[in-house]
Amino acid sequence: MIQEKLFIYWQQTIKPFNIEKIAANQAFTDLVNTYSQPYRYYHNLKHLDHILSTINILQIYAQDLPSVKLAAWFHDIIYNTHAQDNEEKSADYAANILESLGIPTSNINTVHQLILNTKNHQSNDLNSQVLLDADLAILAAKPVEYQEYAEAIRQEYAWVSELEYITGRRQILKGFLQRERIYFTPLMFESSEKSARDNLEREINYLYL
Repeated sequence: MIQEKLFIYWQQTIKPFNIEKIAANQAFTDLVNTYSQPYRYYHNLKHLDHILSTINILQIYAQDLPSVKLAAWFHDIIYNTHAQDNEEKSADYAANILESLGIPTSNINTVHQLILNTKNHQSNDLNSQVLLDADLAILAAKPVEYQEYAEAIRQEYAWVSELEYITGRRQILKGFLQRERIYFTPLMFESSEKSARDNLEREINYLYL
């Protein structure tokens, strides 16, 4: 069960910190409840699981792995498709919760910045690059899984008209294709860059229909 797997990930995430057990368990419950909200067709527990499992694969590149993992847990904690400041609100939310859990200020500051960097998916910081690559790992999924992801994103923006969605979505996808590289870490670049570009081009062509 995904929740049980995530609880193991949560225990691994907080292991470096001396967090009181009841408070840690409550924070986990709150995270699960938030990511389980019915309007989250993609930005949900499955997405969280995918990011955390990818970070485990890419952890050799991280300079501050505990902060990267904490940032992953909170990076989409605030998710409203009508808003433009989800990353800022998620970063602030994370800072408040982590402070209440007694996480050191240095880690909190790092987590806050890591989450902010997910807004434009650009950073020269190694910790951010691990988080960003994990967040975008879905782009390199097998075609069937990628199609499920694309459809889930569309459901989250169901309130947007078809023409407006196609226009906006194609702009975002083309933006990734225009980058010198989608993935920053050597492992993700070597193993996933081509698959991601193929998927993006396929979706752009589909959106012409």
